[in-house]
Amino acid sequence: MTGLAVTSLVVSHFRSHRSARLTPGSGQVALFGPNGAGKTNLLEAVSMLSPGRGLRRAAAEEMARRPEALGWKISAEVSVLGKVHEVETWSEGGAARQVRIDGKAATQLALGQLVRVVWLVPAMDRLWIEGAEGRRRFLDRLVLSFEPGHGEAVLTYEKAMRERNRLLKDQVRDGAWYDALEIQMAESGALVQSNRLAALERITTAQQAARTAFPAADLELAGPDGPEFPVTEAELREALLASRRADMAAGRTLVGPHRADLAAQYADKGIAARQSSTGEQKALLLSLILSNARALAAEGGAPPLLLLDEVAAHLDDTRRAALYDEIAALGVQAWMTGTGRELFAELGPDAHRLEVVDVAGISEVRGG
Repeated sequence: MTGLAVTSLVVSHFRSHRSARLTPGSGQVALFGPNGAGKTNLLEAVSMLSPGRGLRRAAAEEMARRPEALGWKISAEVSVLGKVHEVETWSEGGAARQVRIDGKAATQLALGQLVRVVWLVPAMDRLWIEGAEGRRRFLDRLVLSFEPGHGEAVLTYEKAMRERNRLLKDQVRDGAWYDALEIQMAESGALVQSNRLAALERITTAQQAARTAFPAADLELAGPDGPEFPVTEAELREALLASRRADMAAGRTLVGPHRADLAAQYADKGIAARQSSTGEQKALLLSLILSNARALAAEGGAPPLLLLDEVAAHLDDTRRAALYDEIAALGVQAWMTGTGRELFAELGPDAHRLEVVDVAGISEVRGG
C-alpha cells in the first residue's frame, strides 16, 4: 500500500488527449507505446497535480489540445496516507490555471502541501555536464517536496532581482533605490539557500541509511567560483552592497542564490558526476530521486509520487529489476513510460500496464 497515490485520473483536452480516464488504484503505472503516442503527456498531466508549470515547464496555453484550444482540465482522486481527496486543476483560454481541492478553491501552495511530486525525464540525462541553471531547477524541485513554500521564496527573490537588474541596466547610481530591493533579496535569498541546504542534508542522510543497488552521491551547494558563497541574510546583504559597481558594469546581479550550483560526486569512486559515464550519471540521478522519497517517508509523511519518463530503456535487466524492487519497498507510486511492454516485465502482477496509442492524431489509453 502506497502512502500517496493517484487512484483515478481524468484528462480532458490536454495535449494530444481529447479525453482519457485511468483508474490504477494505488498500484504502479506503466505506460507503454510508440514514440509520439502521448505517454509523456499523461506524465505531464500528473505533474500538474503539484505546484508550478509541470515537468515540461510549459505555459498553460501550450497544454491545450489543438486545434480546439478550448482549455484543459485534469481531475484526480488522490489517496494520501489512507484519506482520499478530489483534486482538480484547469485552465481556460490560456488563463492562469485554477486549483480546487475537495470541491473548494485552493492555492498552488495548498496543492503542494497535499501532493508531493518528483520526476526524472530524458532532458535531465545531461544534467551533470550542462549549465548550472538546470541543476538549480532540479534541486529546487527536490526542495519543493520538503518545503512547499520554497517556490514562493524563489519567486520573491527573482522578482526583486529583476527590479534591481533594471536599475543596473539604467545605470541608476543612487544607493537609496537599491537598499529596499537588496533587503528583500537578502531575506528571501537566505530562505532559498537555507531550504536548499536542508534538503541536501536530508537526502544525504537518507542515502547513508539506505541499502540500495544505486550509487550514493556526495552533494554540495556551491557558488560559481567554488564552495564559498554568501548564504545568510547578513552575508547576502553585504555581498549585494559590495557588488553594486561590478553589477552595474555587467548590467545584472552577479551574486546570490541564482548563481548557486549543485555539485555531485560519485561517492565510491571519488570522481565528479560530470566525469562519470553516461550510465553512472543516470544511476546517480535515480539514486537522488529514491533518496528524496526515503527522506520524506522517514519524516513520517507520505513519500512523493515518482514520474519516470523513459527510465527503463537506459537500465540493464539487473538494475531495472532493482529499481522496481526499491520502488515497491519504499511504498511509493511510480508512473513510468517506455516503448514496449517488455520493459516492465519485472514490475510484478499488481502493476497497471496501459498501452497508449495514436489514432488519427488523438491519443488513446487502452486497458486503463
